[in-house]
Amino acid sequence: MTETTDITMPRLSDSMEEGTIVKWLIADGQPVARGQELVEIETDKATIGHAAEADGVLEILVAEGVTLAVGELIGRIGAGVVTEPVAITEPALNGVANLIDRPVQAVVPTPAGVNGGAGLPARALATPLARRVARIHAVELAGIAGTGPRGRITRADVLSAAGVRTAPTRRTQAPAPVAPASSPTFPGSGVVARDSAKGETQRVEPTRLQQVVARRMAEAKATIPHFQVQAEVAMDAAIALRAELKASVSGDAAPSLNDLIVKACALALRKHPAANGSYVDGGFELHGRVNIGVAVAAQDALVVPVVKDADTKSLGSIARETRRLAERVRAGEITPPELSGGTFTVSNLGMFGMTAITPVINPPQAAILGVGALRETLARVNGEIVDRTLM
Repeated sequence: MTETTDITMPRLSDSMEEGTIVKWLIADGQPVARGQELVEIETDKATIGHAAEADGVLEILVAEGVTLAVGELIGRIGAGVVTEPVAITEPALNGVANLIDRPVQAVVPTPAGVNGGAGLPARALATPLARRVARIHAVELAGIAGTGPRGRITRADVLSAAGVRTAPTRRTQAPAPVAPASSPTFPGSGVVARDSAKGETQRVEPTRLQQVVARRMAEAKATIPHFQVQAEVAMDAAIALRAELKASVSGDAAPSLNDLIVKACALALRKHPAANGSYVDGGFELHGRVNIGVAVAAQDALVVPVVKDADTKSLGSIARETRRLAERVRAGEITPPELSGGTFTVSNLGMFGMTAITPVINPPQAAILGVGALRETLARVNGEIVDRTLM
């Protein structure tokens, strides 16, 4: 009896419930070695590669673009004869019928240096959403010039290459009732109603990341008792310290005001461990490490990478790490380990002119800090009027 190893949808993060197969890196029927990158999977947080756990020949059971729950079978590795890959035929998939009874033969370009793929064209640098949109509109990524960070191809780039407008055209006369648009503006979207009062209404389905963010925020508001307190902090000393540090260091080691806030939060949490904890299953869990999540606006949602052990790190280290994590978020390269383990979160909207915000707690954390903009004011100190900068 031939021994085979099942490949199941892996759990790549603590919050992952399902994943989407973005790309098989090895063709069906081709040999694979233990530890070799096998497949790219999009999770609720990022797209990450999954390596083979055994040597043998790959048998693909689920096609690219299919979403499955964690633990579902997606392929097998076993002994067999290496076959020439043939053109893939996407099965008709709906509901839970994501698994098929026989292997799907797929032509998958092998990346250079993987499985003897030297000399083949390099894979285009693109966001997971851009790849999904490209598949829907049958657009080749290789011919698109990316406008994202480091030339990364974005959803907007793909839609532009496909000749798809990103907003409905305004009509000069009342439109006649018609069926939903056959060529929706966004993947999973379409015109669902035309109302003279509201105009043309378009339904846009959220991305996987947006779905997870929405669900977690709704759960947090429903399950975590929220109360807000606000305080104004005099930032004059912090501003002076930042100016002094900026003059003494160069490059990305110069801390921002937000880096100072992250460090201040970390030191406060070390002094007040009850705030550096969670309420889980009827008990309090007080965490030994102080890991500060920093909210970063990505292309489609808010992502919170984590600065681990922020209480023990220098301001320069925090500055370098926050910049590195923010760049990886915007480039779509952030990984689940960089997003996990947070014990507290800082959400700063001061750069947009917001004077105060009341963010939603990031479960299962106990608290979150919302940071507003700097404001120049006048204050009375020892009988004299002086300038103050408050936050």
